Amino acid sequence: MSAPNPNPDPTPTPPPQTISSSNIHIELTHSPLSIPAVISHVRSPKAGAIVLFAGTTRDNIHHQPVLSLHYTSYTTLALQTLHSIAKSQLSTHSLTSISITHRLGTVPIGEESILIAVSAPHRGEAWRAGEEALEECKRRVEVWKCEVLEGEVGGRWRANAEEEEGGKERGDGEVGGGFME
Repeated sequence: MSAPNPNPDPTPTPPPQTISSSNIHIELTHSPLSIPAVISHVRSPKAGAIVLFAGTTRDNIHHQPVLSLHYTSYTTLALQTLHSIAKSQLSTHSLTSISITHRLGTVPIGEESILIAVSAPHRGEAWRAGEEALEECKRRVEVWKCEVLEGEVGGRWRANAEEEEGGKERGDGEVGGGFME
């Protein structure tokens, strides 16, 4: 007798898609994100600072209970855009390394949808680069989310650029490319 399948969905999880070099690591994955793994991509004896941003699924959006978020992407283009953002931040801020990993598929409450880690000789460059990388991702990356809210059928698809900092929705006509909150 075989053990029951812990994953009732018979569809296999797609493998992670990555672009990686000595100082840039980009990944889109359907698996839960690993903070230690992302930090390992940027750790270096040349770096005096590592900054990590972890974007997580919170339990409400505009005071409406959230069941989950679901992310989808134009994977080939999203990888290229993420790499372009990383390359720009690397040179602009003289970083040692940068890693950007985004989760696709369903991301339950409390789990991470994006991890951005940067390392630099000094903390100032690392802080600035981490925040700029996040804002560029939100503005440009071809990843979209569906907000599955309690009491609603289906969900709301949106580009992340549809919300400003602080959760205020932007007016019509201000839709960008990007992804997560």
